[in-house]
Amino acid sequence: MQVRVLFFGVLRDMAGHSAQQLELSEPATLGDVLRHCEDSIPGFHAMGRSLAMSINQQYAGPEAKLHAGDEVALLPPVSGGSSSALKGASSARIVHEKIDAAVILENFKCPSDGAMVTFEGVVRDNSRGRRTLFLDYESYEEMAIKEMNRLAENALAQFAIRQVVIVHRVGRLYVGETSVLIAVASEHRAAAFEACRWLIDTLKRTVPIWKKEHFEDGAVWADGEPFPSDIQESPRPSQKPASKC
Repeated sequence: MQVRVLFFGVLRDMAGHSAQQLELSEPATLGDVLRHCEDSIPGFHAMGRSLAMSINQQYAGPEAKLHAGDEVALLPPVSGGSSSALKGASSARIVHEKIDAAVILENFKCPSDGAMVTFEGVVRDNSRGRRTLFLDYESYEEMAIKEMNRLAENALAQFAIRQVVIVHRVGRLYVGETSVLIAVASEHRAAAFEACRWLIDTLKRTVPIWKKEHFEDGAVWADGEPFPSDIQESPRPSQKPASKC
């Protein structure tokens, strides 16, 4: 059977391509894909323990079974990427243009809100003791949007908040430009602060977005935080999810 394998970030550079069609003997698992990559891609074995994997845009573990036509993604550690007034409102987007916080948040507040907390991740002019020229962000876009929406829904369930907005930019960003915007509205400030902090910290560990840092003397993919253990070991869902958001 044949599956499509996607490579992102540093893995794409190692493989020399962003996708390939892989022929596997049945039955096959994600572990078989990993073994193929270890045998065919120099240096891949050293990355193995830090990777997460997905099938059809849902995280899955090495034991997950594959079916013909599945889309498999190999994911290195990620970069360390609605105006309704009703409770439960959330919005998550990947954008390619500049993030204008004022426009995005224009209709965010409502009279019942006592607090609105925002976080903006901004490109700084240095990293690793070197002068930064610009950053390139890339994402597994369909899955990233799903994961950001999942985070927003989880935040609404865990914290006493009314609304969440998450916007992440991809493409080339220069010093001073916003890479990610998170906004949380609630009746009280404590819940808004807690939710906003939880959202950005979790996004940086679980949402498939990567950044490449470009310096005056070269470029490097940013080190990511390890994926949570429940992602790396997660079983495949029994039903195949929709391929698009």
